[in-house]
Amino acid sequence: MSRILIIEDNLRIIDFLESGLQAHGFTTIAVNTGREALQVSHAGDFDLVILDLGLPDQDGLAVLKAFRGQGQTIPIIVLTARDGVGHTVAGLEGGADDYITKPFSFEELLARIRVQLRNKVPRTQPNTSLQVADITLNLLTRQAWVGDRSIEFSAREFLLAEFFLRHPMQVLTREQILDRIWGYDYDPGTNIVNVYVGHLRKKLGDNRIETVRGVGYRLRV
Repeated sequence: MSRILIIEDNLRIIDFLESGLQAHGFTTIAVNTGREALQVSHAGDFDLVILDLGLPDQDGLAVLKAFRGQGQTIPIIVLTARDGVGHTVAGLEGGADDYITKPFSFEELLARIRVQLRNKVPRTQPNTSLQVADITLNLLTRQAWVGDRSIEFSAREFLLAEFFLRHPMQVLTREQILDRIWGYDYDPGTNIVNVYVGHLRKKLGDNRIETVRGVGYRLRV
């Protein structure tokens, strides 16, 4: 039975998360402050952390960096009201494995928790690869596979595939993809994202990347 640490100061959200997660067979421990979170993390062996950034005693990003600074490789999902690309990038670059904004769907959160637990890397192993379902990327050698089939990616295709694998089941907008993969030098009206998503579909399978009409794209798992 997986143990999940919830770091959240909103009691209604804590009750909602605990009742839902426990109904799906998880054991949960909830704390309200960053200080408690760091204390409890040493005392308990958790499989995943759900972290709010708006904590009463310190910023959640500081808690996140403290976890990673201690060498903890436990999956951490940020669950916060801070939306926008800048906040998402700060959270992911600060060490989060996933980033979800409030309000949120419990079903989507549950799916992302299962993905993180399924892909959890043992703490004794360096995190040099990403795997979602049967798609694997080696971040050091830039090799890729679907099952046992080797895939050849261009440099830009590999970056795009990595971005999708780091956010399975999350809708990524064209703007987010442009900012992350191409920077700010491209005309926002360009169809370059559509073209490269098409390349990935040919190599990963047509049904792997779903178009969410009017919003963006999502990697299905």
